[in-house]
Amino acid sequence: MRVLELLEEIEEIVDTAAGFPLTGKIMVDSQELLEIVREIRAELPDEIQQAQWIKNERERIIAEAKTQYEAVIDDAQKQADALVENNDITVRAKMRADELMQVTESTAKQLKIGTYDYLDSILYSFQGKMEHLSSIYFGEMFTSIEKAFDDINSALAANREELKDMSYRTQINAEEMPEPSSALGPEQAPREEE
Repeated sequence: MRVLELLEEIEEIVDTAAGFPLTGKIMVDSQELLEIVREIRAELPDEIQQAQWIKNERERIIAEAKTQYEAVIDDAQKQADALVENNDITVRAKMRADELMQVTESTAKQLKIGTYDYLDSILYSFQGKMEHLSSIYFGEMFTSIEKAFDDINSALAANREELKDMSYRTQINAEEMPEPSSALGPEQAPREEE
C-alpha cells in the first residue's frame, strides 16, 4: 500500500531531522513534508475504495455462506423427514403383511376343513354304492363276499371317523390359537400342528 510507504517516509524525516536542544522540537523541510501529505491525500481515495471493496466482499462471502448453511440445514431436515416417512411406511407395510398372513392362515385352515368334508362325502357316496352292490349282487348265498364288503364298509366308516376327528381337531386348534400379534413376524407366528 502506497499510503503506508508515505507514512514511513514521514517517520524517517522526523527521526532524521535536526532538533533544538532542550525544547523537543525539530526542524523539517515543510515543502518535503507537504508534498508527502499531498501524495497521501491522492492515494487515500483508492485505498479507501479498496478497503470498502474488501469489506463489501467479506459481507457478500458471509451472506453467501449463510445462504449455503441454511440450504444445507433445510436439505438435512427434508432428508430427516423423508427417513421418518419411510420408517412409517415400513411399519405400515409390516402391519399389512401381518394382517395378510393372518388371513392366509385362516383361509388355509378353511380349505383343509373343506377338503376333509369333500373326502368324507366321497367316502360316504362310495359306502352307499358298496351297500347297494352288496344288496343286489351278493345276497345270502355269498356270505363270505358279503363279509368282505362288510369289512370294507367298516374300514370306510373308520376312515370317515378318522377324517371327522382330524377336521374336529383342526377346528379346535383354529379356535384356540391366539390371534397373531402385529408385532410378530411371519416366522414368529405359532405354527399349526398337522
